[in-house]
Amino acid sequence: MSTAQEPRPEIAVDGFPKRNRWAWMDFVSSADHKTVAKVLMVGSGGFLFLAALELLLMRLQLAIPENTFMEPYTFNRVLSLYGATSIFFFVLPLIMGLFLYIAPLQVGARGTALPRLSQMGTMLWAAGAVVLYSGFLWTPSEAGVNPLPPLSELAFLSNNGVDAWITACGFATFGFVLISIDLATTLQVDRAPGMAWRRAPLFAWAASVGSWLMLFIGPVLLAAFTMLMIDRNYDGTFFVDGAGGAPLLWQHLTWIFYSGAYMLVLIFAFAAIAEIFSVFSGNEIFNRAAVMSSIVAIAVIGTLAYMQNMYTAPIGIGWKYFGMLMSLALIVPVGLAFYNLIATLRGGALRMRAPVLWSIGALVMLSLGLAAEMQQSLVGAAFYLKNTTDSTAATSFALIGGAVFGGFAALHYWYPKITGRAMGEQLGRISFVVTAAGTLLAFVPLALAGWEEDQVVDAYKFFNHTGVNFYNLLSSIGVLILFVGITLILINAVASVKGGARAGHDPWGGDTLEWFTVSPPPVHNFDVQPDVRSARPLRDIRAAIAARTHEAEQRAVRESQPVA
Repeated sequence: MSTAQEPRPEIAVDGFPKRNRWAWMDFVSSADHKTVAKVLMVGSGGFLFLAALELLLMRLQLAIPENTFMEPYTFNRVLSLYGATSIFFFVLPLIMGLFLYIAPLQVGARGTALPRLSQMGTMLWAAGAVVLYSGFLWTPSEAGVNPLPPLSELAFLSNNGVDAWITACGFATFGFVLISIDLATTLQVDRAPGMAWRRAPLFAWAASVGSWLMLFIGPVLLAAFTMLMIDRNYDGTFFVDGAGGAPLLWQHLTWIFYSGAYMLVLIFAFAAIAEIFSVFSGNEIFNRAAVMSSIVAIAVIGTLAYMQNMYTAPIGIGWKYFGMLMSLALIVPVGLAFYNLIATLRGGALRMRAPVLWSIGALVMLSLGLAAEMQQSLVGAAFYLKNTTDSTAATSFALIGGAVFGGFAALHYWYPKITGRAMGEQLGRISFVVTAAGTLLAFVPLALAGWEEDQVVDAYKFFNHTGVNFYNLLSSIGVLILFVGITLILINAVASVKGGARAGHDPWGGDTLEWFTVSPPPVHNFDVQPDVRSARPLRDIRAAIAARTHEAEQRAVRESQPVA
């Protein structure tokens, strides 16, 4: 008789890995997708505060006519910082951070496929932030939100401010591309058994679509940055008119990126709101397949509509009408998304908590912004409105609705999973009311000033006889209120890390797999990788546990009865 045994796997441990003396070193050096995502989200919160402060400073300058609070070059520097900070260091890192933290958990992955790429991408983003704000050591960029050639060429701006701006935003963009590679790969190959795309949570689906979108638009912007840097420092002619180049090429390349980033905000907001509405109403997402299809259509059609931003540029009339056609076609998927999100609430017992309030606010602000954007998609109307404050108001409503309101809705919803504690409910409601009031008061008057009086966008002052005094005063007061609301929500987020009520592992009764693990999740995410059999796997797990418990109770009752 043979005594040989089957080989068995063994784990040999020589000792526990040494921890760094300072906890922050473990935090910033970790390649765990959750830690990397926290770095992005914490950083984005800080830059949100800076962006709001920069917006407030500009509105103080524009509160009264012919104000001398700021010099023209100072205003241009603050405007340049505000644009880069808002897009590259608040909006995109918040979205990518939440995608990177939540989506792998939702598909049942034990980690990400290429974790060092996300870690490297976050380091590049942080390096970009340092470069951008170290510009104060010499001369910040004065070229505005989008440094258009030839105004950003050496002939007009001979200092290093534009170079620093290009380097900072280039580092951040390259970082987002690396994070997107890791995220797209993970969601494609590391899903749990049974997690087909038709069963994947909507937020994970949006993370996948958004990652592929960033993989397309990111390199386009990096190419534009490289060309402008070569033009400025190495006698290039990419954007030099009359020397074989074309300044208009910069607009094509950069507006592809900015339009794609705009669509990424919409995708993120719609997916987060869908998850929140489903959980707090107790209903399944209405027509889930239609929402998934709408997300893909928004990414594709919205990016193709980039020429909507170039109606006043010297491009052919055919291209202008193509941009208008794509913009109008976007009404269909956006309308479907709105309809299905609202229909998700129908017939449910809605629990009106802070995440739901922020979600409703996001839909209201998005509807205002997108309605104004659709008005400006008409070639005839846009020719008069594109370079006025009406366009600023439209874009601000959409981006604040998607990134600020949608982002805070997602933060309130997933904060217990990230920290193990809940954000303050009362302070969350107060900050919502203040932020909503500030947003409306800040940008409705700007829309009227552009619509009725043709106030020029991004000008550092206006004159007393132009008839926009009252509009600008109201807008400045609104931005001050908006600043207070944003400060309150950031205080709530910071204070709740240690002072929030302990929330448990599944405080909302969610149906997706991130609520299956502990809060906050361990490094390996799941002790046991779940087997997925429907689009609501956690509900299936609860039902299986309840059935097994009932069966055990019945068996115990039968065994306790005396035999006849």
